[in-house]
Amino acid sequence: MQVILMEKVINLGQLGDVVKVKNGFGRNFLIPQGKAKRATESNIADFATRRAELEAGEAAKLADAQARGAKLEGATVGIVQKAGVDGKLFGSVTNADIATALVAQGHQVEKGQVRTPTGHLKQIGEHAITVALHSDVVVNVTVSISAE
Repeated sequence: MQVILMEKVINLGQLGDVVKVKNGFGRNFLIPQGKAKRATESNIADFATRRAELEAGEAAKLADAQARGAKLEGATVGIVQKAGVDGKLFGSVTNADIATALVAQGHQVEKGQVRTPTGHLKQIGEHAITVALHSDVVVNVTVSISAE
């Protein structure tokens, strides 16, 4: 299936690229999310007329993400969890927990933007994670987990 991208998609292409994707990926993810449209003659012509408007919207999203990233870069978020004597948590700290703690500090973050390189955090201490606010804006955050 050939689609025209309506925004930048990581590992696929930039705004306006016509790319070939598997049918299920296009039908079930890209098109319903508004990230792409089928590459028909009418959609390509419609995109050509709206290109400047879409590029301006994408630039505004990038500028907003860069501004939020500047505030968030290097931030430390503290989370308190129940833990055993050896420092191992009863349960784990997930992306949703981290996102909730960042929102409580006044940052605008969703759980899907939080990237933990080793999966859920299951140990007391400081852990370095990243937050992808935009496909081009990735900031580093430190999560400090302490025992309850």
